[in-house]
Amino acid sequence: MARKFISNPDYPVVETQWGKVRGFELDGVFSFRGIQYAKAERFMMPEDLEPWEGVKDATNYGCTAPTMGNPIPSGEILIPHRYWPENETCQFLNVWTKSIDKEAKKPVVVWYHGGGYADGSSLEQVAYEGDALAEYGDVVVVTVNHRLNILGFLDLSSYDKKYFNSANAGMADIVASLKWVHNNIAGFGGDPENVLIFGQSGGGGKVCTLLQIPEAAGLFHKAIMMSGGAGTGGFGEPVDHKVVVDVMLEELGFDSVDKLAKIPYSLLTKAYNRACRKIGKMLFWEPKANGWYIGHPQEVGFSEYAKKVPTIVSSCLAEFGGMGAAQDPAEYYQGHQDEVIDAFKKAYPDKDVSLVTKVDTMARPGIIDFLSVRAASNPETKGYSYVLGLVFDVNGGTPAWHCADIPFMFHNAYRVGNCNIEGVTDKIEDDMAGALVAFAYTGDPNHEGMAEWRPFTEEDHATMIFDRETACKADHDKELIEMAGKYAKPFSFDFFSIPSEDEEEEGRAWMY
Repeated sequence: MARKFISNPDYPVVETQWGKVRGFELDGVFSFRGIQYAKAERFMMPEDLEPWEGVKDATNYGCTAPTMGNPIPSGEILIPHRYWPENETCQFLNVWTKSIDKEAKKPVVVWYHGGGYADGSSLEQVAYEGDALAEYGDVVVVTVNHRLNILGFLDLSSYDKKYFNSANAGMADIVASLKWVHNNIAGFGGDPENVLIFGQSGGGGKVCTLLQIPEAAGLFHKAIMMSGGAGTGGFGEPVDHKVVVDVMLEELGFDSVDKLAKIPYSLLTKAYNRACRKIGKMLFWEPKANGWYIGHPQEVGFSEYAKKVPTIVSSCLAEFGGMGAAQDPAEYYQGHQDEVIDAFKKAYPDKDVSLVTKVDTMARPGIIDFLSVRAASNPETKGYSYVLGLVFDVNGGTPAWHCADIPFMFHNAYRVGNCNIEGVTDKIEDDMAGALVAFAYTGDPNHEGMAEWRPFTEEDHATMIFDRETACKADHDKELIEMAGKYAKPFSFDFFSIPSEDEEEEGRAWMY
């Protein structure tokens, strides 16, 4: 059956603060792709655009931020990806909506992609497409590109005050995107006073960071952090950016850091990699507390605004452990396998014990601590937790991995093959996407047809377990997380290692 598609010179057209944009309508959902929301010089803060005459085309996705190394497709059966042209001018966003009536005032959900602060884009995963969620939940969906890695998070503040916030330039882009939403989303049927921000992995970290940026306060009203943002540390000792930059300047023969803003991105990243190999250390790209960003809430306390924002924090049963083969429990838990297996059976009585070595011990402990600290600092504003506990019918049975929950939250299971489980998918998808939509509308994820989801409090560490049989339980995995964290071999995150010259040329697999 043919679908109804409309895209004419004068329809659908929306007036924004700098000029008009034209998208297209498909079966009652309007799509506007590649709307530029800011501009920026390298290492500098984002700026407003110049107004334009006429109508700009918004039917093409905008360029994505450059990544440090050629991505090599890998694990696509678990996480299907899409690749797109890169450019330093990457401040683009996409909008999906069922209405372009300024008076519609629908909730707005703004997505920040994963990939740490180094990689990824708003269209990188097939599951990021926003039309299905806009149709299902009658919400306005926005997805955002912004500066990453060396362009978005290199600290040059010690060289010149004009670079005072270069270590947070990528986050400054994100704040600019929220300002654009605040100023323009009404034209796309959205309510600027009802904005939910959500993201996964690095996107969850970006959401957590926004909670601690005073300039972002009031630009969003609810938050969801999926498999990222909660917990601190875990990637080695911090490295002084100036030490790395000084060696970069030596390698390039430059006498001024300003010259780094003029050279091609490829040369910039090669100089960075050479400097890291020479020093024997690399930078982990992340925001830096400097006043503009006040710091991680588990280190400096929750901002007064963060205390007022209803928040969901979540993870998947296996996270990165779900991507590899099961290991020998005796070796993995260093002789304490019986204790861990007993705890596993209590936490997940319906799961095969062969999955015991895949249990996530990275994200979940930080989530419990994050929500505990949050509940203690302000018990009046609700926080919630969930775990996707599903074992998928792929590779003989694979427990929910890092990113496995994204298709369900976007109501995009039909786009991702592994999510389609007869008799299971529809219920989990309606539960999860329905919870997101309910949360966007009311700040409470409970909705008809789903088991009651209790908030996480000091007295009740409640977690919703989305599974073949969904249920909300308190401290269901407390003993398991303690035992697994105590006895498991340290997790090796080879993704954050200095590339050799060959690896730099050949590229690397994406893990998110």
